[in-house]
Amino acid sequence: MNKDFLSIAELTKDEVLGLLSLADTLKVQKETRPLAGKTVAMIFQKPSLRTRVSFEVGVVQLGGHAIFLTDEGVGLGVRESAADVANVLSRFNDAIVARVFDHQLLLDLAKHATVPVINALSDLSHPCQILADLYTLRQHGKLRDHVKVAYVGDGNNIVNSWLELASILPIHLTLAVPFGYEPDREIFQRAQDAKVSRIEIIRDPKNAVNKADVVYTDTWTSMGQEKEKTKRIFDFWEYQVNAALLRHAKKDVIVMHCLPAHRGEEITNEALDGPQSVVNDQAENRLHIQKAIMATLIGKRT
Repeated sequence: MNKDFLSIAELTKDEVLGLLSLADTLKVQKETRPLAGKTVAMIFQKPSLRTRVSFEVGVVQLGGHAIFLTDEGVGLGVRESAADVANVLSRFNDAIVARVFDHQLLLDLAKHATVPVINALSDLSHPCQILADLYTLRQHGKLRDHVKVAYVGDGNNIVNSWLELASILPIHLTLAVPFGYEPDREIFQRAQDAKVSRIEIIRDPKNAVNKADVVYTDTWTSMGQEKEKTKRIFDFWEYQVNAALLRHAKKDVIVMHCLPAHRGEEITNEALDGPQSVVNDQAENRLHIQKAIMATLIGKRT
């Protein structure tokens, strides 16, 4: 792997599969301490439950120490430039985990930091989540060539990272998104040009999930888009994941959501809490895959 982990696009197929295997090892070998004596700074501009807890617990389980820094305390890009923050934190810490609104801040941190920078979510991508999703697919026997993953909802950072994964591993990715809510154009085009996977945008959710192995959704209104919520609910109302929609997928379909969920909006209680749902496995697997990422990037540093 490179010094930093900012997007799925930076990985090779062998590196992706290697992280899954290492996650398996670290999941059972809890005495492994590749981060012993190391400190990880965590800068979070956005609120977080799963990401913060999984990273902090992961650092501790690997023998290290995590320092959580709020946006109010750091003022990344406002009170202090990303360059200054990166330079200073590199003197004190062995890695920086950042959860930001603007992906450019991650790029700036990585440019100036002398230690690894890990993307814990940006407006453009969410690579740790997608690797956890992939780990979950394998856990449930769905990780095979051309597995059909149907995403229903907003073409957001989750979709962008799935597209980057589709440039590396052969999957059948169908995106049911309304007009005007498509994923990043450049990322979509690169995925198409890679000719690794079958990728489609299908406006009708029922057609998109037809014979799907996986149905995935996410919030219709991401953090920072709260003023658009009323319009988004109207535009996305036909894109709800519910029992009626899931009847068009395979009988053994699994339902995924990266959480937090807005119950009754993008997904119903029945779908989120039902036997087809693997959302809690996804959440747990954030811990295992992020431990693998940190062990690889930080553990090898002397």
